[in-house]
Amino acid sequence: MTSVLPSVSLTELTQLTSRASTVIQRLRERVFSPGNEKQLNLRFNVRTAAEMVGRTEKAIRDAEGDGRLQEPDKDPETKRRTGYTLGQVNQMRDVFGTLPHRASDDPALVLAVQNFKGGVGKSTIVSHLSQFFALKGYRVCVIDCDSQASTTAMFGMNPDIDVDEEEDTLYPFLRHGGPKSLHYALRATYWPGIALIPANLGLYDAEYEFAARMAREPTFILDRLRDGVESIADQFDIILLDPPPALGMLSLSVLRAANALLIPAPPNNIDFASTAHFLKMMESTLSELPEHGGAREYNFVKIIASKMNDQKSAHLAIKRMMDAVFPQDMLQATLKDSAEIDNATANLSTVYELTGPATRTETHKRCRAYLDAVGREVELLTRKTWPSHHKALRKEGLL
Repeated sequence: MTSVLPSVSLTELTQLTSRASTVIQRLRERVFSPGNEKQLNLRFNVRTAAEMVGRTEKAIRDAEGDGRLQEPDKDPETKRRTGYTLGQVNQMRDVFGTLPHRASDDPALVLAVQNFKGGVGKSTIVSHLSQFFALKGYRVCVIDCDSQASTTAMFGMNPDIDVDEEEDTLYPFLRHGGPKSLHYALRATYWPGIALIPANLGLYDAEYEFAARMAREPTFILDRLRDGVESIADQFDIILLDPPPALGMLSLSVLRAANALLIPAPPNNIDFASTAHFLKMMESTLSELPEHGGAREYNFVKIIASKMNDQKSAHLAIKRMMDAVFPQDMLQATLKDSAEIDNATANLSTVYELTGPATRTETHKRCRAYLDAVGREVELLTRKTWPSHHKALRKEGLL
């Protein structure tokens, strides 16, 4: 008996792909309109700037008065100050010696936000964490290792137009005989303190090339990304890796390059089961990797409940189970399932970038509080890996 449905040939699939590309193009034309280069419009009043810098408002005014700091711009009509940019706040931190940089002999934190399942919030966490750290004054690098390039798009780059796979992504470095370091791929972003190594669909080819060469050069393949990260690590305090949502050669390279892991796990049965499988696969993989260049240890490995909805009893039940099973391994903070994040992401933006009336709603304030709680907890874990911060942590009662 034959099906009553018409068969779908390669021709129809090609047409479907073309129509999907048209939709994507229209969306990107709206977000990446010509001349609409993404900018950071955050401004901070003197009280907020003083809190960020760790000095008094008077100290800032005095430094402006004696010329150590430049006064912020003024509105040409009202003559009132327009507020300080993040770059100006970081200049204050530099003048007052309150930049939170690691010491030169502290290891840079190389944090992979990794789960082999897609849709668990990896790119959301990477984007918001990087901006949280930038607001604190840390030097941050984001390396997009995912050919879907979601994080690249979040930072205002059109992967199809602004990113050349032969010049701008990891791809040239991962190829045999490629550049000696990753400096060629570092791109400044509109966020002071954040550099980006972007991605695009061309990075997908690296998976096939890596797989083909794995049998011949296992150590080179697995350690190439780690070597690249080490080549730029002296410029940054924190390097965030956003890997593809699959168990492939790039994901294994990320596991090898990282010295800390953050594992997003939505508290529902399917996603949590996938996370359990990820942990099992990771254990199996890491047990075999030492045969190709030595064991890999991590400063910390933490699970974060992502896309958490407190209104769903099933989410609460699974979260309680996760806390019971992983009492030492869960972040106390959770990444909530928030319309605020969804709305910002729809415009390829983040909650930290929102300005104006939108930031005065209770929804925004709650979401910002959740994100800050995640950031503070990861920041504390990071500082614990830096010996130069231990004295200050003890003084703060955090160590």
